[in-house]
Amino acid sequence: MRSYLDSAVFLRDLGREPILIDRAEGVYLFDRSGKRYLDAASGAAVTSLGHGNLELAEVLFEQARRLNYAHPSKFVTSEVVELAEKMVARAPKGLTRVLFTSGGSEATEAAVKLARQVHVARGETSKNKVITRRSSYHGATLGALALSGQMGRRQPFVPMLMPQPMIAPTSCYRCPFGKEPRSCALECAEDLETTLMSEGPENVAAFIAEPIVGSSSPGRHPPDEYWRRIREICDRYRILLIADEVMSGNGRSGKWWAMQHTGVSPDMITTAKGIVAGYTPLGAVLVKGEFVEDLRKTDESFRHGHTYSGNPLSCAVGSRVIDIIEREGLLDNVCRMGELLLRRLRETFCDHPNVGVIRGRGLLLGVELVADRASKQPFPAKLDIRSRFSHACLDQGLYLYQGGGHIDGTNGDHAMLAPPFIIDETSVEEIVVAMQIALGEILPGGVPA
Repeated sequence: MRSYLDSAVFLRDLGREPILIDRAEGVYLFDRSGKRYLDAASGAAVTSLGHGNLELAEVLFEQARRLNYAHPSKFVTSEVVELAEKMVARAPKGLTRVLFTSGGSEATEAAVKLARQVHVARGETSKNKVITRRSSYHGATLGALALSGQMGRRQPFVPMLMPQPMIAPTSCYRCPFGKEPRSCALECAEDLETTLMSEGPENVAAFIAEPIVGSSSPGRHPPDEYWRRIREICDRYRILLIADEVMSGNGRSGKWWAMQHTGVSPDMITTAKGIVAGYTPLGAVLVKGEFVEDLRKTDESFRHGHTYSGNPLSCAVGSRVIDIIEREGLLDNVCRMGELLLRRLRETFCDHPNVGVIRGRGLLLGVELVADRASKQPFPAKLDIRSRFSHACLDQGLYLYQGGGHIDGTNGDHAMLAPPFIIDETSVEEIVVAMQIALGEILPGGVPA
């Protein structure tokens, strides 16, 4: 059998033979031998409508035949306008413009550059810093990585990153302030104001955070009042609030946008992943319309752009994705299946000595694995429990998204579950059973095998 480690492809994992996927259908991937894998993470919260959707394939074909590309510096297409209008109609209050990109990292970069340029247009020229949260992740490019607190991804590139201030993460399970939910005074939100005072509010342009955390600590989300307090602080000091919904947006939470659960409207939303359900690359930033007016008053254009931003192929697909989600009632299915999956996971692993917490909203859930449930002690990173668990799941025909380092940058093992919106009860049970078997194989009796 051929080794793809020695092929012309520069693989992400240089030490493990990849699985050659030959085709996909519905919620399943199939390798060349015919073995199927339930795609319980939608890749990385991407394939929200599953695989092999013929309607979307037809949209791609027809669009490519009629109009595949027009450079966004001089042209606009009806596909771009249609998708932007649909997104605005479903957005939190005040977000009336859409800036398209090619993906999530580009969306982060575009948002922070826009925040800076808006402040300059308003005469607030010293505002240049962006506050983020420790153990966060906002993208792989150097600018987005500078805003990410996930130390494992940052470590090789730290000398190349522009330092940015970071505040406490939101974790009711591992509260950085040692509080319990009943004694919490939103210290994690108050940390924003504390940091602002340290940095000088006149120097801070924006605060960026995920309403439901994705890959860096999946499923973690604060109580809704956290966001109300964050909004108050941002308004008081003229800080723009950027909600990173690259993973949690486009219906994955059970609403179009995860921020809609909180009743708080941000100044911008960055998004990508499920916006086109994985059928072609696309990202976007939803922004307040007043930002356009701010730039117009100074006769400035937005000094930013990417070659494939808002290409008609991707926008045509994105528009049809919205139609399908609403026509098929998939937001309701996200809520139902999300509640079912969360309940079944908690029922199955409620007494497991190595499952610390199961959390999330909609179909964006996370499972944290620990060496000891009572003390919340993590496994030593050298054991690489996250990889061993994910590969044990693959053996059972289940793909989930592994991760770690959420505790201190090195320690902490977790798995993200973000299955397609079309998932049903049978597939939910298949996920739970496969995870149960996989855990039993690598942690028999709570001790690593």
